[in-house]
Parts: sequence; structure tokens; C-alpha cells
Amino acid sequence: MTSCSSQQAQQQAPAPEIATMTVSQGSTRIDNTYPATIKGKTDIDIRPQVTGFITKVHVDEGQQVHKGQVLFTLDQVQYQAAVDQARAAVNVAQTAVSTAQLTADNKKKLLDKNIISEYEWQMADNSLQQAKAQLAQANAALVTAQKNLAYTTVTAPSDGVIGSIPNREGSLASPSSAVPLTTVSDNSQVYAYFSLTERDVLNLVGNGERTLNAAIAAMPEVELRMADGSLYGQKGKVATVSGVIGAGTGASNVRALFANPSGVLRSGSTGSIVIPTVTDSVMTIPQKATYELQDRRYVYVVNDSNKVVSTYVTVTDMNDGLNFVVNSGLKPGDRIAVEGVGTTVKDGIVIRPKEAGAAAPAAQQN
Repeated sequence: MTSCSSQQAQQQAPAPEIATMTVSQGSTRIDNTYPATIKGKTDIDIRPQVTGFITKVHVDEGQQVHKGQVLFTLDQVQYQAAVDQARAAVNVAQTAVSTAQLTADNKKKLLDKNIISEYEWQMADNSLQQAKAQLAQANAALVTAQKNLAYTTVTAPSDGVIGSIPNREGSLASPSSAVPLTTVSDNSQVYAYFSLTERDVLNLVGNGERTLNAAIAAMPEVELRMADGSLYGQKGKVATVSGVIGAGTGASNVRALFANPSGVLRSGSTGSIVIPTVTDSVMTIPQKATYELQDRRYVYVVNDSNKVVSTYVTVTDMNDGLNFVVNSGLKPGDRIAVEGVGTTVKDGIVIRPKEAGAAAPAAQQN
């Protein structure tokens, strides 16, 4: 008697209420996301061109600087002394040239009067040429000394933002130092670097139907999802795609350019590039409405008797984490279960369907 009562209770149990959706065709946007690293349009390591102790740091970390602005001053004593010494050498050489010029001119007059031999005049003229060469050499040494003195004042090569400053007053700075004095990042525009797989690149060029440059030009504007999950207010454009597939990664490096008027994006930040793909006349279903079995993807189709039938489908490679674009297995007008897949919903059960208002796919359909 107990067994019969249990069976009757199971037979009389109401069918579960399951949200369903009706498959339809339309224009669908799928957002593909790729991890990205942000870098300034230019990230310039600031290194001194001469060796010396830092006597003054004129800027601070995070400060906005302009091209030509003084960043650091190195000890100038030895370089000023070198300039003074080189200038004195120029004066000595100039005096020697003047003396040799007088001698050569006098010898020329005596030669014209046949008082001395041509050999004697030639020796005087050679001395003049030697003195002029020594003057040129002294002038070159003065220019070098003046440049070295000028190098003790380290200036910004471009507009940008100052990075970290590991060395302060009293530290020895050298061109051969492993760590730069600082970094100046031009953040007026930033590059977002991300990677596309070999398959992505082949899809981009239509398996060779168009050139890579033409494919880049035809790409839609991309968006940047920042580390906090919000979308950056400015849209960007893919600028370059590397022509080499990395042997270790199997991916190609891609660079997108974003304007950064507010300076909110900083070099070294991370985020995700969002590339939208709009496709016409396709069927889109939520990923949560599917399940996998032996590397095959299935959905539960609800027939006219409200009975669910496990149905094999194929989908495209585009994946935004929310929706799939269906290639085959469904047709417009089919109803599918969109909740309880793999738990409540099993193949062959009868359900009470309800409209999936809140469970509608996030893709945009027209």
C-alpha cells in the first residue's frame, strides 16, 4: 500500500515551471574581450649622458611636465672646470695662429724680394697651417666640454607624466646605470596591447580574401573595459597587428589607440579590449541554455506538448561569455529552456513553460 501511494504522489506532482524563450533571427552583437595592457604613446627612460652626483631633483612622481622642462641637475663643478680649461686652450691656439700668420706673411714678402728661399717660406706657411689645425682641435674640445656641461641639466624630451624616481639628491647617476633616473610617459594618447590567436587573425583577413591592412581599416571601433569593470568613455581604433605569430604563444600582438584627454589611463594599467561583432540574420541563445556532453553542445527544445527534447546544436567561435550564435540545430520559432539546464530540466520531462522576461539574452537583436 505504501509503495502504491508513493507512485501516485509522484504521478500527481505538478510539472516544474521553467523559463523558456522563442528562438528568432535578427541582427546580433557579440562582444569578444581580450586582456590588455595599457602603455603611454611614448614611455621614455630618462638617463643622464654624463656621470655625476645628483644635486637637485626638480620634479616629483606623477607630475605633468612639458618638453624641455628641467628634471634633474648633476654636479657641474668638474664639467665647468673642463669648459674653462678648453676655453683657455682655444685662446692659446688662437694666439699661436696669429703669431704663425705674422711669420708667414713676413716670409712671403721676403720671398717676393728673393731674399729668402721658397723652402724657408714654405716652412713658415706649414707652421701656420699646423697652428690653424690646433685651433680647430681646441674649438672642438671646447664644444665637447660645453655639451658635457649642458648634459648635467637633464630635461624632459617630451610632454608627459613623471614615473617613479628611485634616486634622489646625492646619488650617483651614470649613463650605464641599470635603473633610469625616471620615466616620462606621454599619456595624451595611450596604446592598449592585446593578443589575437592565429585563428582570430585568419578570420580577420577572411582566410586571405583581403590584406591585413584592409582588414584593420575595416575593423569597428573598440572599447576598453577598465580594471574596475567600467567602460572607458572614449572609443579606440586598432592601429596595428603584428605580422608574426609568436612561437611560444601562438598569438599575434595587436595595438589599439585611445585618446586620453583626462589622463585617467596611466601607463602600466590593465583592462580588457572589447571588440564588437555585429552579424545579421542569425539566431542567438544564452550560453546558460546549453550544456556540453562529450564535446558536443546541446539545448532542451520544448515541443508542442511542453515536453523537453535534448537537441544537438553547433555554434560559432564568437564568445562574449553570455551568448552563442547558432549555426545549426535550431530554427526560428523553436522554444528552448533557459533555466534549470542540467539540474531541474532533464530530457523527456514535461514542464510548465513561462516567458523568460528577465532571462532574455543580452545580445542586441533588431
